[in-house]
Amino acid sequence: TEFILNKKREDMKKTFLILSCVALGLISCNKTEATTETSTSTEAVAGGQEAVVDEDSAPTIVKLAAGNKDLSTLVTAVEAAGLTTSLSNAGPFTVFAPVNAAFDKLPAGTVDDLLKPENNSKLGDILGHHTYVGVIKTEQMTDGQSLGMVDGKNITIKMVNGKPTINGTVNIIATVPASNGIVHVVDGVILPQ
Repeated sequence: TEFILNKKREDMKKTFLILSCVALGLISCNKTEATTETSTSTEAVAGGQEAVVDEDSAPTIVKLAAGNKDLSTLVTAVEAAGLTTSLSNAGPFTVFAPVNAAFDKLPAGTVDDLLKPENNSKLGDILGHHTYVGVIKTEQMTDGQSLGMVDGKNITIKMVNGKPTINGTVNIIATVPASNGIVHVVDGVILPQ
């Protein structure tokens, strides 16, 4: 009987050893597959947030602006300043988006000059003066309200005929929600004081 018990113990040890090796092999395979999946998904987003294709969700601020021909000058400026990725991120942001006609009101050659690579910093400051971190809806705007913009300077909301304006001179002509904030389409370029 002792011989039989010893034989069974040896068989159990061998079985346990074989099962342990199989389990380790399976764990190793799973880790390799997980690593492969992670590196593949990392490669898919290498183009930045603006490269993500999503046909179901509301568009980001950048995609919303890019889809509106009346904002093409703004989109060109955002691209030239290298802010496409920043304004495609989660935010939330409030962007006061001047229409093309607003840029046309600037002195001749101003936009072309700002789009030059050597004026990238200046262009970024102007665009930053149109961007607020957070969401401010028109019904939340009050007379005399001051908003700290991305460029570090403030704009002031002034109520004119019961409607909010920026610094008393720039009118909000449309408001459109985006997945990462809100866009207030405006009729003027808001220049830092």
